[in-house]
Amino acid sequence: MSSINLRTLILWMSVGMFLIGACTPGASPVEGEPVKIRFAALRVLDSLPIYVAEAQGYFDARGLEVEILPVGSAPERDQLIASGQADGMINEVMSTLFANRESLQVQIVRICRAATSDSPVFAILAGKESGVTDLESLKNTEIGISQGTIIEYVTDRLLEAEGFVSEDFPKVNIPAIPDRLALLNSGELGAGTLPEPAATIALQAGAQVIINDAAYPEYGYSTIAFRKAFLDSNPEAVRQFLAAFEQAVMDINTDPGAWNSLLIEQEMVPAPLAGNYPVPSFPTAGVPTEAQFADAVAWANAKGLLSGEPAYGETILTEYLP
Repeated sequence: MSSINLRTLILWMSVGMFLIGACTPGASPVEGEPVKIRFAALRVLDSLPIYVAEAQGYFDARGLEVEILPVGSAPERDQLIASGQADGMINEVMSTLFANRESLQVQIVRICRAATSDSPVFAILAGKESGVTDLESLKNTEIGISQGTIIEYVTDRLLEAEGFVSEDFPKVNIPAIPDRLALLNSGELGAGTLPEPAATIALQAGAQVIINDAAYPEYGYSTIAFRKAFLDSNPEAVRQFLAAFEQAVMDINTDPGAWNSLLIEQEMVPAPLAGNYPVPSFPTAGVPTEAQFADAVAWANAKGLLSGEPAYGETILTEYLP
């Protein structure tokens, strides 16, 4: 073989190997050392795609080193972000608004989980001995909430959507979900707003759903957010993170029952529901709408928890979506 033909053959082999590598699913587009992302995650259903992406190797394949930081409460999660000990988190619009009171610190890059007509995220429930059967009779019963959070926001909006004045319903601040659930089940609390799957646990104990966000899915959703400083320094890493998250969402939506052991292992579902809780579908890539954002801002302002009108385009970003 002539030297010219040999050089040509080597060239074409190199091009072929490049094309094969470029077309391989999951091939890492991030060059150099893996980018580390510290991600704060509550042990809730919303976190499932993060753990699926980790288990399936989707983060590794995209040149990311994702450290999942399990947190026990929203305040703990928010403190990790505020102190720079975590880079990203699953939260909600309200949490982001409060983090940005003084200056733009946190930005939302995706919707994480959302209510649908057949899969609620939040419910107002009445205890089995409360005597409450509908919204009218709920007026005289204290509703356990977590003040200044999405729990209170959803409670108010669901009541108002049904034509009631939310201020007419007495509310008591019980921040921890396990405490709210225990008090509801024991009869010490007449009613309470709970997220899934805690709401299902309450139902099994005899509680009754008065209303949930399946009827008004625009109110029940969570988000993925990152510190602005991390986004500015690592834009491609965040894009790859969301691409891996998207792969995990597709896996979950294709075979929801395949992840029961992971749900139990990571304590995302309480022991009484292990193996028997239907995993909901997760939304594909997208962000909260301008109307959803404006409504959250209006509620927070009306409660005196916020002042001013933060810009939608600065708080919620679409450029990182796959």
